[in-house]
Amino acid sequence: MWVSSLKLINFRNYRSLEREFPPGLVVLSGDNAQGKTNFLEALYLLAIAKSYRAATERELVNWGATPDAPTQVIAAVQRAGEQLHILVTLQPIMGLAGAAGDGLGGPLLAVVKHIRVNGLPRPAWELVGRVTAVLFSAQDIDLVLGAPALRRRYLDILLCQVDRDYLRTLQRYQRTLTQRNHLLRRVREGRGSAPEEFGFWEDELARSGARLMERRIRCVTTLAERAAAVYQTLTRGTERLEVAYAPSLTLGQDLAGDSLEAALRRTLEQQRPREIAAGLCLTGPHRDDLDLQIDNANLGLYGSRGQARTVALALRLAEAAFLRQERGEEPVLLLDDVLSELDRHRRRQVLEHSASFQQVFLTTTDPDLLEPVDRSRATCFTVAEGQVRRQG
Repeated sequence: MWVSSLKLINFRNYRSLEREFPPGLVVLSGDNAQGKTNFLEALYLLAIAKSYRAATERELVNWGATPDAPTQVIAAVQRAGEQLHILVTLQPIMGLAGAAGDGLGGPLLAVVKHIRVNGLPRPAWELVGRVTAVLFSAQDIDLVLGAPALRRRYLDILLCQVDRDYLRTLQRYQRTLTQRNHLLRRVREGRGSAPEEFGFWEDELARSGARLMERRIRCVTTLAERAAAVYQTLTRGTERLEVAYAPSLTLGQDLAGDSLEAALRRTLEQQRPREIAAGLCLTGPHRDDLDLQIDNANLGLYGSRGQARTVALALRLAEAAFLRQERGEEPVLLLDDVLSELDRHRRRQVLEHSASFQQVFLTTTDPDLLEPVDRSRATCFTVAEGQVRRQG
């Protein structure tokens, strides 16, 4: 799979950009704050149907966007003998004009997202998985040292790209969780409820939650093996990485869906008084985590930043291999300024692993970090002030 062309209109600092790209290594070099990360953000939007770093989609809209000139990401993607044409439009909704008769539009209130695939309108969830991609960034250290929510998001984004049923189940679980939390707060505040209301929402939560946990556990089993092997290579075999799923409830030896569902339902019933006092659900896949250890020591407690960064790289490379295995096609790799904080050996290993994939976009402020052999096979572009120009 590879992106053969990308057109950006009013996206972040890109007023208008249209470029074609070949398969292989594509290097985007330039100073900071010129648009390199914004460019990769647009590419990753094609895979997950939303921004990976914006709190709201309003942040993606260029100041020059208007209802008549909306924000658009337009791409042609080559995959398995077919070409996908993807159009994502963020339509601004503007407020009233400022001063009467000034001729100016009002403030941007919100945006409405429209998606078309091969000319046909699609909901956002149907775009997820059409294009598969893995994003590496300098902030990936937070995947290891940050909050558990970041590691859950890592698993969810990965599984949503390979399993549409997982995406629908995740959406259903989140809706049910919101309803049960409302019920917990209503009881805590003395506004009353019928006991059977808890039974209904807990059955729904246990059913969808067990499906999420079962799929995550199987995924992590595969990821753990791949990440451990990559980590051995990155560290020259001096350390051993272990990755395990860390559920928020006690599980038995049987990890089949029915057993997980029964364990989750039982725990929800037992925890109900405590959760009423807290006003929220404290057990389930929304509270689970990944346990990361190096040589039997918890990485979050005892690991160095250098170890954390290397583990994050191992997890991302394992993610890419998992996507290739599950989908039978290679994801697009997006490497956002990851070379600058690595030593030469780790840079070499990351680029060697990446070379096995059909297309890699790599951003850097210093192209000299690439070995001559990598520069010789790369297609190089310069990014400056929202423009992307091919070198040579």
